[in-house]
Amino acid sequence: MRKLLIVLSILLLQSSIMMKADNVFLNEFKTTNGLIPFDYFTNADFEPAILEGIKEQEQEIAAIVNQRSMPTFENTIVAFERSGATLNRTLYVFYAMLSSNADEELMEISQKMSPILSEHSANITLNEKLWERVKFVYDNRSKASLDKEDEMLLTKVYDNFVNSGANLEGADREKYRQLTTELSNLTLMFGQNALKAMNSNELWLTADDLDGLPQNIIDAAKLAAEAKGRTDAYLFTTQAPSYRPFLQYSSRRDLREKLYKMYNTMCTSGEYSNIENIRQITLKRLQLANLMGYKTYAEYSQRHTMAGSPKAVYNLLDQLREAYLPVMEKELKSLTEFASKLEGKEMTLQAWDYSYYSNKQKDSLYNFNDEMLRPYFELNNVINGVFGLATRLYGLHFTQNYDAQVLTPDVKVYNVTDGQGNYVGAIYADFFPRATKRSGAWMTNYREQCIDENGKNIRPIVSITMNFTMPTADKPSLLTFDEVETFLHEFGHALQGLLADTKYASLSGTNVYRDYVELPSQFNENFLLHREFLDTFAKHYITGETIPQELIDRVVASSQYAAGYLCVRQLNFGYLDMAFHTIEKPIDDVFAFEADAIKAVKQFDAAEGCLISPVFSHIFSGGYAAGYYSYKWSEVLEADAFAKFEEDGIFNPETAKSFKENILKTGGTEDPQVLYKRFRGREATIDALLKRDGIKQ
Repeated sequence: MRKLLIVLSILLLQSSIMMKADNVFLNEFKTTNGLIPFDYFTNADFEPAILEGIKEQEQEIAAIVNQRSMPTFENTIVAFERSGATLNRTLYVFYAMLSSNADEELMEISQKMSPILSEHSANITLNEKLWERVKFVYDNRSKASLDKEDEMLLTKVYDNFVNSGANLEGADREKYRQLTTELSNLTLMFGQNALKAMNSNELWLTADDLDGLPQNIIDAAKLAAEAKGRTDAYLFTTQAPSYRPFLQYSSRRDLREKLYKMYNTMCTSGEYSNIENIRQITLKRLQLANLMGYKTYAEYSQRHTMAGSPKAVYNLLDQLREAYLPVMEKELKSLTEFASKLEGKEMTLQAWDYSYYSNKQKDSLYNFNDEMLRPYFELNNVINGVFGLATRLYGLHFTQNYDAQVLTPDVKVYNVTDGQGNYVGAIYADFFPRATKRSGAWMTNYREQCIDENGKNIRPIVSITMNFTMPTADKPSLLTFDEVETFLHEFGHALQGLLADTKYASLSGTNVYRDYVELPSQFNENFLLHREFLDTFAKHYITGETIPQELIDRVVASSQYAAGYLCVRQLNFGYLDMAFHTIEKPIDDVFAFEADAIKAVKQFDAAEGCLISPVFSHIFSGGYAAGYYSYKWSEVLEADAFAKFEEDGIFNPETAKSFKENILKTGGTEDPQVLYKRFRGREATIDALLKRDGIKQ
C-alpha cells in the first residue's frame, strides 16, 4: 500500500509538472516584455489554468493566515495584494478575449467558470482569519510607518472586505455568497444574450433600397453580403459601423424604422430575452445592498466614489437637465420645422428620423457632414496622429512590433518608450468588428503596472478595442469624425494605464473611482477641434492635402450643434441607471419601469416593443451599475481641465507635465479630488462645460 501511495504521488507530481510545462498561463510568459503568447494556447487551456490559479491563491492565503507573526502591513496587506499571480495572469487574457473573441466554446467556459470564480472570491473575503488580520492592521495603522500609497492600499483592502460581507455573521455570510454567485451568472448571461442577439440581426437589401447612402457604406454592405455567400444583395446589421450610417443617410424612412426597431427590440423577447435577467439582477443587487445595511444598491455602491451618494448624483443630473432640456426642446422644434420644409409636408419626427434629418440640417447650417471629413481620416494616418499627440504632450514614442503574436491579423501591437528610450509598456490595438466581438469600444489591461517584491518596475500591457469602418476593395479604412473621437477616448484610458507609476497593481492605471476614470479619456477628445493637432495627421488619403481651413472652421462652428440633444441623451441613460439601482422593491414590468424612469428626459415617444434596458450592457454586465452618471461627472472635470490647456496653450509643456504627473501617473494612490485640485489649483466647476456647449457665454 505504501509503495502504491508513493507511485501515485509521483504520478500526480509528474502530471502537475507536465501541465505547467504545457499550459503557458501557469508560468510567467516567456516572451519579450511579457507580451501575450497567443500562438501557444487555445481555449482549452483556460479552465485548467483558472483552477490551478485558484488552488495556488488558496495556498497563498493559507500561508498568510497560518503564520505565527503578528499581522503587519507587509506580511498581510502586501502579501494579499501579491497573491493570485497565476489566476490574474490567466483572467486578464480570458476576460479580454471574452469581450473581443467570444466564440461558443469560450462562452461555455465562461459560464462554467463564473460560479467557481465567484465562490473563490467569496471564500477569500469571508475568510474569518484573514479578515481578522486585515482588521488588526487597519485598526493599528496609526502605529505603522506608512506612506500615502500604503495607506490608500490598506484602506482599499479593508473597505473591499467590508463591502464584500466580512462583517457579516452566520447565515448572512452564506446569503452574501449565494447572491454574489447568482449575480455573476446573471450578468454573464445578460452580456452573452446581447452579443448573440447583435450577431443575429441582418437586414438584406437590394440595389433599389440604397437611396441616400454614401458609396463607401454601400461597398461595405456589399462585402458583408459576399462574406455570407450572397453576391446579389447588400447586408446591413446592428453593428455600429453599419447601423449608424444607415440611420444617418438612408432616405428610406421605412427601412430606417425597420433597422431601428431591429436594434431596439433586441433581447426583449424570445431566445435571447434579457427581461427576466434585468428583474433578477436588480432584485439581487437590492437584496445585497439590504444585507449590507443599505436601502438601495446605489447607496451601497456609491460610497467610494467622488459623488459619494445618490443625492449628489441626482443633484448633478438635475442641474444638467435644467440647463440642457430647454435647449434640446428648441433644437427638436427647429429640426421638425426643417424636416417639414424639406419633405413639403407636416412631419412628426420619430427616433429613427433624428440622425437622418439632423445630418441634413447640420449640412445646411454649416455646409458640413461626416462624409466630407472621411477622406482626411485614413486609419493609418489617424494612428500616427493619435500616438503623436502623446509624443508631443508626454514624450512617448510608439514603434510597431511586427514580431508580437496577435489574436487576429487585424490587431496591431506597439512598443512604447519614453524620451530617453526607456521601455514604458505595450499597447494592442484592435480596430474592426467581427462576429465574436461585442459592440462599442473599450480599453482593458493584459497586465497592470506595479513594483514587484524584488523592486522591479513591472511595465503595463494595455489593449484598446474598437469597431471601426472596415476597408473595402478599393478604399482603405476611412473613419468618421466620431470614430476618431472614439479612438482618442480609448487612447486616453490607455495612457493612464501606460504611464502608471505606482507600487501596487490594484492602485495602478485605471484602478480609480468610477466617476474619475473617464477624465483622461474624455479630456483627450478635445484636441480634435484644434487645427494645431489636426494638421499633424488629417491628410487626404489620395492627394495628401491637409483639411482646408474653411472645413475646420465649419467643424468648430458645428461642434455645438445638438448639444442639448446629446446631453439629454446621456441624462436619459443616467436617470435610467439610477432608477434601476434606487429601487426598494422588485420590478414587475420592465417596460413600464423604463418609461417612468426616463419621462423627465424623454426625447421621443417610445416605439411599441422598443426598450433601452435589455441591451444596456454598461450597467447590467459591464461594471457601471449605479455608475453611468460618471460620464457626465467626468465631463465636468475634463471640460474644466481642458480649459486650462486652452488658457495656457494646448501643447504647453508645463501644463502637460502637470496633467501627466497629477492625473495620468497616479492611478488610485490618492483621493481624486486632491489630485485634481493639485493640477487645476481649485475644484472643478460646471461653467467650462456649459461654455463649451454654448449653453452659457
